[in-house]
Amino acid sequence: MEKQGNIRIASENMMPIIKKWLYSDKDIFVREIVANAQDAITKHKKLVDLGETAAEENYRVTVTTDQKAGTLTVEDNGIGMTEEEVEKYITQIAFSGAADFVDKYEKAGGDGIIGHFGLGFYSAYMVSDNIEIFTKSYRDDAPAVHWASDGNSTYTIGDCEKDTRGTKIVMHIAPEEKEFLKAERIRELLHKYCSFMPYEIYLNPTGKDDKPVNTTHPLYLKQPKDCTEEEYKQFYRETFSDFNDPLFWIHLNMEYPFRLKGILYFPKVKKQVELERGKVKLYCNQVYIADNIKEVIPEFLMLLNGVIDCPDIPLNVSRSFLQNDKQVQKIAKHITKKVADKLTELYKNDKERYENCWSDLATFVKFGCLKDEEFYKRVEDIIIYKDLSGEYRPVSSFYGEEVSEEDAKNGKEPQAIYYVSDENKQAQYIKMFKDAGLDAIYCDTYIDPHFLSFLEYKNPTRVRFLRIDADVAGALKEEGAEDAELKAIFDKVLEGKHVTVKTEKLKDPGVPAVINVSEFARRLSEMHTFYGMGESPADMTLVVNMANGAVEALKSASEEEQSRAAKQIYYLALMNYRPLAPEELSEFVATNAMLIENYLKK
Repeated sequence: MEKQGNIRIASENMMPIIKKWLYSDKDIFVREIVANAQDAITKHKKLVDLGETAAEENYRVTVTTDQKAGTLTVEDNGIGMTEEEVEKYITQIAFSGAADFVDKYEKAGGDGIIGHFGLGFYSAYMVSDNIEIFTKSYRDDAPAVHWASDGNSTYTIGDCEKDTRGTKIVMHIAPEEKEFLKAERIRELLHKYCSFMPYEIYLNPTGKDDKPVNTTHPLYLKQPKDCTEEEYKQFYRETFSDFNDPLFWIHLNMEYPFRLKGILYFPKVKKQVELERGKVKLYCNQVYIADNIKEVIPEFLMLLNGVIDCPDIPLNVSRSFLQNDKQVQKIAKHITKKVADKLTELYKNDKERYENCWSDLATFVKFGCLKDEEFYKRVEDIIIYKDLSGEYRPVSSFYGEEVSEEDAKNGKEPQAIYYVSDENKQAQYIKMFKDAGLDAIYCDTYIDPHFLSFLEYKNPTRVRFLRIDADVAGALKEEGAEDAELKAIFDKVLEGKHVTVKTEKLKDPGVPAVINVSEFARRLSEMHTFYGMGESPADMTLVVNMANGAVEALKSASEEEQSRAAKQIYYLALMNYRPLAPEELSEFVATNAMLIENYLKK
């Protein structure tokens, strides 16, 4: 006999509670309903293990779409429920739990929820006008039960015909939510939320060659020693739909002081000019929770792809709780440590492979150092750069001895490390350094300007970075006094050009002059540009090379010849520093043509 009951709750309707507070994406109801089905199977399996009921050889969850009837059905062969249990777990606990939920989280300012399985059944009302439950307990003497409600204030409950143990949830999908009646849409959601659930899930089975839509024993649950390289790659391709093989991976597997399993993959970088966000999928006992939960996964690790399964994460709480939970903080630190350890191990045991992967790893490692102090401490000696000979070296190997406080007061500066930021534009400077037997490092990731400043901050008494065009005179000059006559010639010709003139005897006699821009002035100018403050003029210095034959010949030339030649020397130096402006290029070409004409006439 069927009876009616009233749902007692502070709110008149469950729907506003669910829609406003519980879930940000309505499609998550698929996870909740299927997870409940899986939980029912787990409970029955425990009773079997305890010897309280007969064993079941074929546990499964079946999902069925019926567009004609307008229903979506999820059925399991788990523990099932008696009428008393339906009243308790579906009506009383869930609805009273909803009231407690609203009371608690409204006071907390509506902090978002990652997962709240206690109310999972009612998530289906986000897409359903009415829901029916058909259930039969594992207890032989308990009759099958039918429960139905439109999610408002009433429900009906009574006996029904059901011969098999388990629970069937029939969702009558609302007219405006018909997408959830399409088999492919449901398949997509099962893949997203239920890929690794522990019992097989079938979608619209026909009884012939049916295959489950999930993997009940995902690779990350296996012991690392039992996994092959091909299995790791296959799992990566299937999970992340990336058909490029990953560089390498880290298999996380621990039981103490907290339970944590997972695999983190280092993908190949598709574009060097930007950081590509990866996807780290978070699970709790094989139930998908969300991607890239920054409270659990450190921000910089979200550049990786991976799966993390941690049953010890308190998912039924707000994110603000996760931020302050010490267990969660330990998990995040442990994951960071394992990543750093893997990189260090690779560097020490297979340096060639590490160097071959570095172009893909560099941005990730540098970003990690900027974001995480502990990570930087662990990897600071395996951060490598290419020198001018093309060999990789740890950047720390370029550092000098610490400058004492006393020496600093007397004007001594930390070791200068020169760097190349654009190999083509700075080719002339590179040649001069090589010819002089000096070294520099190549910086070819867009994060390098920030990272070099970071290294200076971390090692203020041991290193300072100068771009290769920042102090050519200081690095490449020979001993000798300044030539006042030459300086006067160039000062006169370049009046109004906002450039300072110095004369030095450089080690390379083939270069008539070079442009220097102080590192500080250039960084300041770049910072202004980056923050949209307009480009500030950088302090340029023209270093005229007294060792160059053309420069020396200037002193014996006529005033007109001096003017033309000095200007050309300036423009040649400028072209090795930056592209000429249109008016500069026009003047350079016109003067060059005149000089050629005069030369040929002579």
